[in-house]
Amino acid sequence: MTLTVHNQLRLLHDILSEQTEDCCGEISEYQQIKRLVQAMMANNSISDEQLLQLLPEIYNYGRQGEIAQNDEEHITTNQENIKTWVSAIQQTNLE
Repeated sequence: MTLTVHNQLRLLHDILSEQTEDCCGEISEYQQIKRLVQAMMANNSISDEQLLQLLPEIYNYGRQGEIAQNDEEHITTNQENIKTWVSAIQQTNLE
């Protein structure tokens, strides 16, 4: 089953929100974040300029999360970024 852009953004939103709430993330979640961002960028499916500018940051967060020695520290360090990303996703897609 192919995910629509709406589905992809909702999933990305849910993963990021859950990571900030729990202050932990699985390697598979970081890999999923990367896949979602890659798919959206490859398909040129995002028209919101703010979100387009944030996607590379979100991708890097996923990449760094995969190799982070301390997962909780990685999320805590990116807490403000994640809030910004989640807010941008909400404004774009989940209204």
